[in-house]
Amino acid sequence: MTSPPDGASVKTHCPYCALQCGMTVTARGGEVTIAPRTDIPANGHGGGALCQKGWTAGELLEPGARLTTPLLYGRRATWEKALDHVSRSLAGIRAAHGPDGVAVFGGGGLTNESAYHLGKLARVALGTSQIDYNGRFCMSSAAAAANKAFGLDRGLPFPLTDLAGADVVLLAGANIAETMPPLVRHLGVPRLIVVDPRLTPTAKLAALHLQPAPGTDLALALGLLHLLIAEGGVDAAYVAARTSGFDAVRTSVASWWPERVERITGVPVARMRSAVHMLKNTDNAYILTGRGAEQHAKGTDTVSAFVNLALALGLPGTPGSGYGCLTGQGNGQGGREHGQKADQLPGYRKIDDPAARAHVAAVWGVEPSALPGPGRSAQELLDALGTAEGPRALLLFGSNPVVSAPRSGTLADRLRRLDLLVVADVVLSETAALADVVLPAAQWAEQDGTMTNLEGRVLLRRRAFPPPGEVRTDLEIIQGIAAGLGHTWTASPPAVFDELRRASAGGIADYAGITYDRIAAETGVFWPCPAENHPGTPRPFLDRFATPDGRARFTPVEHRPPAEEPDDDYPVHLTTGRVLAQYQSGAQTRRVAALVEAAPEPFVELHPDLAAQLGIGAGDLVRVRSRRGSTEAVASITHTIRRDTVFMPFHWEGANRLTNPALDPASRMPEFKVCAVRLEKVA
Repeated sequence: MTSPPDGASVKTHCPYCALQCGMTVTARGGEVTIAPRTDIPANGHGGGALCQKGWTAGELLEPGARLTTPLLYGRRATWEKALDHVSRSLAGIRAAHGPDGVAVFGGGGLTNESAYHLGKLARVALGTSQIDYNGRFCMSSAAAAANKAFGLDRGLPFPLTDLAGADVVLLAGANIAETMPPLVRHLGVPRLIVVDPRLTPTAKLAALHLQPAPGTDLALALGLLHLLIAEGGVDAAYVAARTSGFDAVRTSVASWWPERVERITGVPVARMRSAVHMLKNTDNAYILTGRGAEQHAKGTDTVSAFVNLALALGLPGTPGSGYGCLTGQGNGQGGREHGQKADQLPGYRKIDDPAARAHVAAVWGVEPSALPGPGRSAQELLDALGTAEGPRALLLFGSNPVVSAPRSGTLADRLRRLDLLVVADVVLSETAALADVVLPAAQWAEQDGTMTNLEGRVLLRRRAFPPPGEVRTDLEIIQGIAAGLGHTWTASPPAVFDELRRASAGGIADYAGITYDRIAAETGVFWPCPAENHPGTPRPFLDRFATPDGRARFTPVEHRPPAEEPDDDYPVHLTTGRVLAQYQSGAQTRRVAALVEAAPEPFVELHPDLAAQLGIGAGDLVRVRSRRGSTEAVASITHTIRRDTVFMPFHWEGANRLTNPALDPASRMPEFKVCAVRLEKVA
């Protein structure tokens, strides 16, 4: 790879969320300048914009907090020595415990090329079934629901720019004003309905705010559909022509009369009726779900309930309307499409499908029988580490589960029990600090590669300058580990992408017709794109859905309480989420001065009535305790939250010591968004 001369501007994309905003990066005299692009629809709408995180993304590219050399048991080492230790240790562990004695855990911020090669490393070089990624914590519930309803999971099955024509948008569990600020510009000035236990900055923009108790979104969605049916708002022609299963759903929601839903959720009947009137009295409506609806032990059913509502309204696959999921991580979509997920092979193929195994095995030059079967999901994999039945070694790329996984205090203990922990990352995160071997990885502007944003648009990140010190790209690191296991692989991003195209060909997520040149010329290409003369598929459901009969499927679901409800010992709901100035586990953003100044420390948000009851004042240090652990944070007292609920951001170590690892039976998503806690003022 070559780098542009000093002072040249390179077109690339933001390192953070799944909008993948376009930006130009200019390095001059050792300083990095960031500017928004106007040619990328995600943030170019209305002249180009970035959020605070995007504007400051260049700070970590400068010397300082970066890892620049390998570390072996905390001491600097050469790449040769570090990789030799890794290969010898892996050989010993595999000999003693078999291929599944080694696990691989990836990140939703890796490029498609890196995610693809990491999956290949696991299945071919290591022969292990034990691979998953932190995207399982992101939108796996929405993916499961979308596959069930539509036969295809793509975050938004329409371009973002379509939202500009909306009259009504319902956002369920999505605080886009803080998590994806440029997305707000696409909404124009529609009548916005926000479902959230908090009066978030997004909810403050809404014409209607529905404020349910945490863990009751599913009951609310059932109640909205009940009202829609009762008031004659179902699009009967659409339901008859394009769907199946409506009668069973109509029967299942008959008992969810509005007064019952109000008792469970706390949302007044009048507000539910207002939401239904807004949705049914327009030809241009969208329903969008986010993590707030999905990160539950019933998240798949909750999303299915909102999909049922969208189908009854006739939205999916209708021009000017639709249902979509707001993918969170930068490449959460592409990361699972191409092999990081425990049950999937490249192209969104099922790993237990004989035809899928045969196709991918042929591309990889191995026998189908040599490929392992499905492995553990992310949380189950992390829980198994260091146990008698679980993996004894972990290779971890671009994730910080010591902060981001539920019941994280237990995870740190499990990581310490491993025979080998190898972490490849940009900075010395809380997880990397526990590692036997730390491998310094390049950042977004230091390597070429593709990303797939929340629209299913494949984008091209360009290298602006070389990595510092002895830092290597993810592909070079994977190449080095594979070489130690006897495999000679390329680390060239275009070459890996060409192989990915062949591996994905014919799959649900078909990238066969996408090339670097096409992406650059067309500012992104929508998958599926099976041939180079194919235009790509920005709106996959216009003519038919991806089900065998072409019809979308209604799915009957029933509300059930959260896995853990408040009681006398733990009387308050805890819900978690993000703040504007930080991102994910904060491993990078907590090292950017301007972002630290804007959001310097963890806090716990509580209603004035609850604060008065507990004798807590603004700025007091509060201990928050659940059945899994405790943490301390500063009290922030506000009327924007329910009296029975407290909120904590998860960007700092602490919040996820409290959260519940109870899993959704379909998606294996942990219940991040609700658990029971008690609070006390720290003397």
